[in-house]
Amino acid sequence: MRIGTGVSYSGGFAESVADIVELERVGLDIVFVPEAYSFDAVSQLGYLAAKTERVGLMSGIFQIYTRTPSLTAMTAAGLDFVSDGRFTLGLGASGPQVIEGFHGVKYDAPIGRTREIIEICRQVWKRERVVHEGKHYTIPLPADQGTGLGKPLKLINHPVRERIPVVLAALGPKNVALAAEVAEGWQPIFFHPEKAADVWGASLAEGRAKRDPRLGELDVFAAPPLAIGDDVEGLLDWVRPVFALYIGGMGARGKNFYNTLACNYGYEAEAKQIQDLYLDGKKEEAAAAVPAELLRATSLVGPAGYVKERLAAFKEAGATTLAVNPLQPGREARVAAVAKLKELLG
Repeated sequence: MRIGTGVSYSGGFAESVADIVELERVGLDIVFVPEAYSFDAVSQLGYLAAKTERVGLMSGIFQIYTRTPSLTAMTAAGLDFVSDGRFTLGLGASGPQVIEGFHGVKYDAPIGRTREIIEICRQVWKRERVVHEGKHYTIPLPADQGTGLGKPLKLINHPVRERIPVVLAALGPKNVALAAEVAEGWQPIFFHPEKAADVWGASLAEGRAKRDPRLGELDVFAAPPLAIGDDVEGLLDWVRPVFALYIGGMGARGKNFYNTLACNYGYEAEAKQIQDLYLDGKKEEAAAAVPAELLRATSLVGPAGYVKERLAAFKEAGATTLAVNPLQPGREARVAAVAKLKELLG
């Protein structure tokens, strides 16, 4: 399994990059830069490309509604160029709160749009003249919808690669099936090895049955918090606010994908309680209501022997890349945790 980590979008970017430089030295394979409603990820990925030499770079994620398909392709090609072929395009739909609330764009047809965006991106990277007639995107724009002056164009530059890997962040059954069908990788959230097959197995099988063999095996990205040691159990409490935010606050009642995931894992009552508390403004109480069992199952936190057992469980469940979040404070401790994880993976 590969080892990755993310860069926080809440601040401290220069410090995070300094961490990545050290983590690259001990074997980090890939770094993810998110793009919620913070600074854009593109500028930060470019900065990382200049500061690193070997580690892979990935958008984690670009939201499908915030750029045109062609601009998404151009951006990916540009980042691949400045990083000498190290970029992976992470895409996702985000949710209505962000897309409609921050960007003012209608949140609709995420599955159909995602499929078409990937098709258009791959045309651009091959330097084909882009022609696409889909339900959601038509390129060039038809004459009756514009000036009539649009014509098929191809990318001026020659990309480093004509096939930049695409990873889809997906949770729902149809979106997961789409990832398994058309993308190089799939990025779930709160990956629970013992329950992943029950929740996503049928969707993955459906998508893989239609998968082009040229895409290779599906790269499955799990994102467990990480702390290795004999007295680190308490660090799991640091993760509680994140679980509470997603399960409780990332969407309205009945429209929260992460809450639905917790329910699918078998935590229906707990998910409802977390959401009720969070939406009532009781964020600390919501965090306290996150089941310790769920935190442990989705994490790599404990003594080295225990973490090694959990690594086997993640691998058995199909995870191929671990996008870890080192919990121990301080750069030295974070670097040591990733180095130890590399050692445990052999």
